[in-house]
Amino acid sequence: MKGNGAIAEAAVQAECRFYAGYPITPQNEIPEYMSWRLPEVGGTFIQAESEIAAINMVYGAAACGARAMTSSSSPGISLKQEGISFLAGAELPAVIVNMQRGGPGLGNISASQADYFQAVKGGGHGDYKVLVYAPYNVQELWDITMRSFDKADEYLTPVIILGDAILGQMMEPFVPTPYIRNPCLPEKKWALTGCSGRQPNVIKSLFMGEGELEQRNNMLQAKYGKMKIEETLFQTFFADDAELIVVSFGIAARIALTAVRKLRQEGHKIGLLRPITLFPFPEEPIRALAGGNRRFITVELNAGQMVEDVRLAVNGKSEVLFYGRPGGAVITPEELYEKLSALQRPAHSF
Repeated sequence: MKGNGAIAEAAVQAECRFYAGYPITPQNEIPEYMSWRLPEVGGTFIQAESEIAAINMVYGAAACGARAMTSSSSPGISLKQEGISFLAGAELPAVIVNMQRGGPGLGNISASQADYFQAVKGGGHGDYKVLVYAPYNVQELWDITMRSFDKADEYLTPVIILGDAILGQMMEPFVPTPYIRNPCLPEKKWALTGCSGRQPNVIKSLFMGEGELEQRNNMLQAKYGKMKIEETLFQTFFADDAELIVVSFGIAARIALTAVRKLRQEGHKIGLLRPITLFPFPEEPIRALAGGNRRFITVELNAGQMVEDVRLAVNGKSEVLFYGRPGGAVITPEELYEKLSALQRPAHSF
């Protein structure tokens, strides 16, 4: 399947029964797929009049207890940011897919990773975070989509799947593992299901009483702290003895791994650390690798965003370099091999 199709079918298998979205390339296969697939399982598909309308429809469906999802690409996700902040503030679970394209503005429809800041730093207003996954192949798109619905319900939070044009459009084989619902997920007693025989539920993000909002924010921050402890995911390749560690996520990590493997075969002490969650970010694993003569280099399809979080994690114990291409330009494995090869030469100044 195409990556976009894998996400859509995985969402259906994970009991998503509401989707609202608005067309934008390169994620259009997701709403197209959901438009015919959701009615087959008794779900609801809506092509909204705008991205703003779509995210607020997701808010409404999530408030009623439905597993709800939307998807878009960079400019469309920008329009959804207010709604994502409202979802976070009201503690409503939802899954949001961003198949990134080049920017800023309308940019182009090529792959990009320039929405990293927007996803992990809270693109809307207020002190909030969302759980952010960065898959790097179609298998992970499938698996992480299923995981995202469970985690959204577990933490009562929006979850962002941060993909890109390559992942969305590429077709490759994968194993369609069955969805197994987490039996420990809490019952949605808070949902707006009608209050016959019980007190009404109230879902809101407006807290006007003295100290109410601060109390709410402290509770949210405690939740994000728990995520950092329990939900950080990453993968390493050849990192234990590496003198140079590449840190890369998503499709850029897949490109980087090809170059790293070739250099490793040539005897170079080089490794790769791939964050799977961008929030929470794998700060501790990176910090544990820092020090001595070890250097880091982040490889990103942007002008340098995740590199800031790597530098914070390293905290001055190692040199941190950056290599990237912005504006929808894609790094090739051969190009990256040459750049990383040059870094193996002691006299080279990168």
